[in-house]
Parts: sequence; C-alpha cells; structure tokens
Amino acid sequence: MNMSKVVFGFFVLLALTLNFGFFLGDIDNPDHHNVYELFAALIVGLIATMLKFGERSHMGAVLLASSLVATLQLIVAAIVWAVAVNMTEAGLTPAVMASIVSLSGGALLANLLSVVLLTLETAGLAR
Repeated sequence: MNMSKVVFGFFVLLALTLNFGFFLGDIDNPDHHNVYELFAALIVGLIATMLKFGERSHMGAVLLASSLVATLQLIVAAIVWAVAVNMTEAGLTPAVMASIVSLSGGALLANLLSVVLLTLETAGLAR
C-alpha cells in the first residue's frame, strides 16, 4: 500500500466532508453554519491542494485546478464572513450568510469533482 496515496485520498475526502458539513442547513441561518467548520474546511482544502502539487499527469493538473477553485471559493467565503462580522454595522445578516453558503456550495462542487476524478483514476489503475 502506498502511504502517500492514502494520505492524499484522506485529505481529499476530508475536504469534501467538512465542506459538506458546513454547507448543510438553512442557507441564510448562521446558527446552521459554524465558522470553525468553514475554517477547518479551508485548512484541509489548502493541505489537499498542496499535496496535489508536483503531480505531472493531466489528471493531476485537473485535480489541482479543482482544488484551487475550491480553496479560492472558501477563502472568499471566509473573507466575506470576517468583513461582515468585523467591519460592518449590520453584521452577519441572512443575505450575507446566503452568500457565504453559496460560495461554500461552489467549493463543494469542486471538491466533489476531485473525489470523482480520484475515484475514476483509482478504478483505471486497478485494471
């Protein structure tokens, strides 16, 4: 068993599940979306992205691109959250929360694509 592949797969799946956990709930209700879960999804996504560097195949390039998209969207979501809470008088309104969760949804799709591609690549290697 190749431990580097296990670690890589672990972080790709963990990024997906953390992002899904944050995304789940009423889109505009801040009580359903924990800031620490968003932070964890962002950190794990960054780790998964770093693990994809150095792969020289076409599949590796697509996996890296999907990871970069997910990470970018989670970074923007975290910035929107921080600005809403710390720099506006209105705070975390339902409209702002809906934007944050929507960005997380885009990242969720990119993470899902990574897992599907990783599964297809693994199935192709098994043959």
